[in-house]
Amino acid sequence: MRKVIINLAVSLDGFIEGPNGEYDWCFDDGHDYGLADFVSQVDAMFIGRRSFEMIQGDLAFFPVQNYYVFSDTLEADDQPENVTIIRSENLDKQVEEILNEPGGNIWLFGGGSLITALMNRNLVTEMVLSIHPIVLGAGTPLFKHMKDRVNLILLSQTAYETGLLQAHYSIKPRFDVDTMKLL
Repeated sequence: MRKVIINLAVSLDGFIEGPNGEYDWCFDDGHDYGLADFVSQVDAMFIGRRSFEMIQGDLAFFPVQNYYVFSDTLEADDQPENVTIIRSENLDKQVEEILNEPGGNIWLFGGGSLITALMNRNLVTEMVLSIHPIVLGAGTPLFKHMKDRVNLILLSQTAYETGLLQAHYSIKPRFDVDTMKLL
């Protein structure tokens, strides 16, 4: 099964965008911060509609083969061939099919409600969080309306001279104690 990996920027106080949807606080200083290595291991992206609209004009910066956009409002006919629209009523079935297809890892880029939906369904495998040295005070939280506690295992950490801290976690599997099966 393919891995679903969150890889995104987050403020020190846990926001993935500012109060007006801005992300001008993210470093754009020419450093790679491990992105090239990460992108070499993914071939698809799970992304929400608003995040997709934000990056749509610059898809070359997000070089994956296939984009899976989670939206109930975008029209599939208006999209390039490598963009698949996933509707909420088909989410579980389509995601399961995608995860069982051959291929590389899947980059879960955003937004906040999509991250929460996939986390609550136990579909996220790992997280790479680039923690920027800024406190935004308000905005879109990385996690909102989580159903359960999620335990993480630190795989690696990198501190950059710019002050950015990158933490790579795997998600510890959750078990149903009554059936002793993975959730």
